[in-house]
Amino acid sequence: MVALRVLVCEDSRVYAAALRRMLEHDGDIDVLAVCGTAEEAIAVLSRDAPDLVTMDIELPGMNGLEAVGEIMSSRPLPILVLSSHVGPASDQASTALAAGALDVLAKDDLDLRDPAGTAAAAFRHRIRVLSQAQVIRHPGARLTAGSGAAGLAHRASVIGVCASVGGPQMLMFLLSALPVDYPIPLLIVQHVAAEFSDGLVRWLDGAVAIAVGAAADGMRASPGAWLAPHGAHLTLTSTGQLALDRHTVAGHHRPSGDVLLASIAAAAGRAGVAVVLTGMGSDGAAGAAAVRHRGGLAIAQDEASSAVFGMPKAAIDLGVDLVLSPGDIVAGLLGLRREPLPGAR
Repeated sequence: MVALRVLVCEDSRVYAAALRRMLEHDGDIDVLAVCGTAEEAIAVLSRDAPDLVTMDIELPGMNGLEAVGEIMSSRPLPILVLSSHVGPASDQASTALAAGALDVLAKDDLDLRDPAGTAAAAFRHRIRVLSQAQVIRHPGARLTAGSGAAGLAHRASVIGVCASVGGPQMLMFLLSALPVDYPIPLLIVQHVAAEFSDGLVRWLDGAVAIAVGAAADGMRASPGAWLAPHGAHLTLTSTGQLALDRHTVAGHHRPSGDVLLASIAAAAGRAGVAVVLTGMGSDGAAGAAAVRHRGGLAIAQDEASSAVFGMPKAAIDLGVDLVLSPGDIVAGLLGLRREPLPGAR
């Protein structure tokens, strides 16, 4: 078996040593090098080809965000940002994702003291999955406008979107392609760490024309993009209001794409649209199937453009109407015709 090769860019020798112990614990991951600066890491990449890079943000000289942009523009590969400088008051996680990083974790969320523990095993599994992800030279390079779905003859009251790993870049692409007066509400579940949730909303709202905000209990499903807050399922009621549920356990995620899309199936029927984007696992597959069963439209992102094909593949396996590239998803959304929710006429 060929070991997975990881380059660690981290200026704390103590943290780097502990991270190395955790990564190499099972014997199938090899830390190729530990670099204390971004410049050193870029030099290593010029002569070697790891499967994945872990990148700190605060580094002497070039910072980690600049390094992510440099790497993704010249020799793209999966990058996981590990930093103490990401949190509810910071937009650095969103900035890292915008620069091309595949995922961001706060150092405080990663306990390096027990390499044999369950949390460490889950982290190594995440590293293995991320190392296989599709990455592109520029986050938008493959995401060109399409026309394959432009002729969709479908009326829609609401669009439900769910995504995980690779999702923020896809959301940026989809939402930035919609005009400021796009009339159909988008309800979104994006799996993201709690401390990054607010920053993701701020990042998207500042970067796209349509309104972007956090969904709130009791608000109407109005035009714009409304993201489920961390720790709460987002649902649509039959009267067109949004509801948040912070208690129900449904699968591995809260918010859950399946919960959102199932509520859209029930409330909107034939006027519901489900879009399952890149991500690990299978969240959203059952919900998309429910939308399709009620006569709505179910769309999955294609494999070629998915950073991780788990969620779209699970949806495809259960049955969707269309498997589309990002450009064709945009074309499809732009071709939808607005229809009031059946219960809110």
